[in-house]
Amino acid sequence: MNIFDKLLAGGLIETTTDEFSKVYEIVNETIAASVALNSSSNTAEIRDRLSAIIGKTIDQSTTVFTPFHTNFGKHITIGNHVFINHGCSFLDLGGITIEDNVLIGPKVNLITENHPTDPSQRKSLILKSIHIKNNAWIGAGATILPGVTIGENAVVAAGAVVNKDVPANTIVGGVPAKFIKKV
Repeated sequence: MNIFDKLLAGGLIETTTDEFSKVYEIVNETIAASVALNSSSNTAEIRDRLSAIIGKTIDQSTTVFTPFHTNFGKHITIGNHVFINHGCSFLDLGGITIEDNVLIGPKVNLITENHPTDPSQRKSLILKSIHIKNNAWIGAGATILPGVTIGENAVVAAGAVVNKDVPANTIVGGVPAKFIKKV
C-alpha cells in the first residue's frame, strides 16, 4: 500500500517518514496552483483550476466561489449541481466526498485530519474521511470534523461543529451539533 492509499484508509499516519515526503510534494503543487485558483476571474475558470488541483473534472453544473482553500486537493470528489460559497477550507488528506445537489455556505471547514493527544505522537496525523450525501445543506461557518457523514437532505445550521454522523432528513446545530428536528 502506497502512502496515498494509506491516507485514504485512515488511521494514524507518521508524517516524518521518507514516504510522507511524496505528500509534501503534492501539497507544494497545491499551494502554487491555489494562487491561480484564487485569482480566477469567473466561475468557469475557478472550476477548471480546481479540477486541475483535485485531479478530476468538476461538472459545469457545479459552482465554486473563491477564495477556496485546500491543503492537498487530490482526495476531494465533488458531484454535480453542487454550490460551494466563499471562504471554504477543505483539509482533505483523509478524503472528502461531496455528492450531488449539495449546498455549502461561506466559511465552511471540512477537516479530515487530527493529531494524537499523546505528545510523543503529536506530529503524526489521524485521518478519517468526510462524506456529504445528496441534497445536504451545510450552513455558513459550520465545521465538519473527521469521520463524519452528513445524511441525504440533512441540514447543518450555521456555526455548528459536527463531530458525529448526521442522519438523513434531519437538522442539527450547536457546538457540538445536536439534533434539532426532522426535515
